[in-house]
Amino acid sequence: MRGAVNERRTEPPWVRRALTTVALAFFVLLLAMPLIFVVWSSLARGAAAWAAAVSRPDTASAIRQTLTVVAWVVPLNTLFGVLAAYAITKFQFRGKAVLTALIDLPFAISPVIAGSIFVFLLGKFTPLGGWLESHGIKVIFSTPGMVLATTFVTFPFVARELIPTMQAQGIEDELAARSLGASGWQSFWRVTVPNIRWSLLFGVVLCAARAMGEFGAVSVVSAHVSGETNTLPLQVEALYSGLDVTSAFAVSSLLVLMALLTLAVKAGVEWRYRRQEARERA
Repeated sequence: MRGAVNERRTEPPWVRRALTTVALAFFVLLLAMPLIFVVWSSLARGAAAWAAAVSRPDTASAIRQTLTVVAWVVPLNTLFGVLAAYAITKFQFRGKAVLTALIDLPFAISPVIAGSIFVFLLGKFTPLGGWLESHGIKVIFSTPGMVLATTFVTFPFVARELIPTMQAQGIEDELAARSLGASGWQSFWRVTVPNIRWSLLFGVVLCAARAMGEFGAVSVVSAHVSGETNTLPLQVEALYSGLDVTSAFAVSSLLVLMALLTLAVKAGVEWRYRRQEARERA
């Protein structure tokens, strides 16, 4: 074992430099340069033009619509993710493998197809959609449809963060709590939740980031009504299609800022997690 470690450490310097150069080149070309270009283009006409672009009524509406969708999607997927992960890791039942596979389904389906499925299922001229509309419930081309489509696209994130953690922890802590007289609900809140809180936070952050940037599924179910059903990604497309390139880049910079804020939150959570692990080992 020690010989294998030493062998890995004695790689030629040119190999390490080459790998580092390739990694940095990918980072610069595929991530750093596009982000810098977006920020630079958004400020090409000055800070006043940027402020005017992001404060437009239709852009303000897109921001509110994006935050509304995220505010619905994250709690829904958090609830689903916790329940699904708990069922998969703590119980044995028929269909467990099917449920595990279905969690990954959105990764295999194009978001555009996912949005189309909801249109075919809940559109105005479908039996279910027509019945809902006759009772005053409009789903497609409105906020509920956007929430449903985004929930479908993002629901694996929380569950996929929790399942490995809960599998590694096993069921011993819950069984010990039950043997000491705790109810199932008390065991869940006082044993399970504290043990998964960091993985849960990771999943919530990833889910929120994905929901803010979703385009394909939302584009199908939103009808692109400016000032009503446009989210920030749809607003960027609308502005760019209307040849208002500067405003499009200004709104894109908002998404960049949101992404950077999300990364900062994720990094903070990871730092707290590593710090707690270090204290526990000490």
